Amino acid sequence: MDKARSWSIPKRWVWEAYKRVKANRGAAGVDDQTMGEFERELANNLYKLWHRMSSGSYFPPPVKRVLIDKRGGGSRPVGIPTVSDRIAQAVVKGHLEPELEKHFHPGSYGYRPGKSALNAVGVARERCWRYAWVLDLDIRSYFDSISHELLLRAVRKHTDCPWVLLYIERWLKAPVQLEDGALEPREKGTPQGSVISPLLSNLFLHYTFDHWMAKHYRDIPFERCADDALCHCVSEEQARELRDALEKRFAECGLQLHPEKTKIVYCKDDDRRGNFLHEKFDFLGYRFQARRSKNRWGKFFVNFSPGVSNATTKAIREEIRNWQLRCRVDKWIDDLARMFNPVIRGWITYYGRYYKSALYPALRYLDQRLAHWAMAKYKRLRRHRRRAEQWVRKTALRDPRLFAHWPLLHHAATGR
Repeated sequence: MDKARSWSIPKRWVWEAYKRVKANRGAAGVDDQTMGEFERELANNLYKLWHRMSSGSYFPPPVKRVLIDKRGGGSRPVGIPTVSDRIAQAVVKGHLEPELEKHFHPGSYGYRPGKSALNAVGVARERCWRYAWVLDLDIRSYFDSISHELLLRAVRKHTDCPWVLLYIERWLKAPVQLEDGALEPREKGTPQGSVISPLLSNLFLHYTFDHWMAKHYRDIPFERCADDALCHCVSEEQARELRDALEKRFAECGLQLHPEKTKIVYCKDDDRRGNFLHEKFDFLGYRFQARRSKNRWGKFFVNFSPGVSNATTKAIREEIRNWQLRCRVDKWIDDLARMFNPVIRGWITYYGRYYKSALYPALRYLDQRLAHWAMAKYKRLRRHRRRAEQWVRKTALRDPRLFAHWPLLHHAATGR
């Protein structure tokens, strides 16, 4: 440093940032320090962090990179900062986010206070009824492709706070530690998994996409959740024109639309004739396609609507298999319910919002695995799969609220 700096960062901001980071949990970073270990000297650790940030002497450590499996196959790199670095990022985010929120587009739903992915799915559902064509956008390696120069230019449009600008630049340049311990410099991109990354990535796409759409194609509504976006068009020609224009726009900003995954979709229903190459798409864990529905008068019709996607149900089944219920014969069934109900409720709350029946096969699969558990636990049920399945069903009818999915699944099965 050329000279000592002193910025007025209230200690209260660091304390509030710590509470937010603790609530979100998270794994240890490159220093292997867990939240519990950080809290053993909590007051001292928070004071040191505040002092370094206030003096300009805080330098973020490398970000630990881990690979997580993607639902569609392959893996996605996720960056894990240290506990103290997550708190420092939360301080900056808490200061910057209220200002950016004033400018963000209403069609942006990801990582924003008071908005959610389910909001985006609901709006997309209604717009697919009004617009026959959708441009489904997929940005290739978005988080790894963000231009630091353009991102910092966007940040400077909204703040001239010196310590905010300093630390954001340092976070963008912080190296990544690979699984073998080697350090990889970062010249572009912002790692998924960091506290500040969602806000910065939203800001980048605000100028790259949201603001640009509002200026050049204000008659085309859209929903964007992070880097997943849908544009609703009145015709195939309009969708093709928009796709060509967006390819140029994203290229200007250092991004690329995925040539295979970006597609034009025809939202076919009872009133829309003809066929098209693509007549369904996935968005935020839901598959939008023609589905048989019943109106208020009991008449069946076909409309274009969302239900849990095939990729999501496959992932749910995989997670259920990973529970290894057959190996938990030391547990009683109410123990299993307490262990897994929070996850099951999450599935139902999110994926059961629209067209619930699409979720039933995955829930039935869970009952099948419970039957396998019963076969392993009770001698009288061994090698009697059908008898074990009947035991699960009788247990569900006797105590329908034991498992979170039983009221939904067995209510539907009995028709009550």
